[in-house]
Amino acid sequence: MEDVVKTTTFPDSIDFFQSVNEVCGSYFSTHQPARSCVEVSAIPKGALVEMEVIAKLK
Repeated sequence: MEDVVKTTTFPDSIDFFQSVNEVCGSYFSTHQPARSCVEVSAIPKGALVEMEVIAKLK
């Protein structure tokens, strides 16, 4: 997780922002990558949230 430099979260409702933020905070406690959140109208297979992660190579 220390290699993650940016996350982009795609919830199907911005109402999930706080919950997603809390979950991400539990994974990134000391190291906090850049992040963005974009509400989308639908996610395949009925998912509520999709996340994209960019990490640096070692």
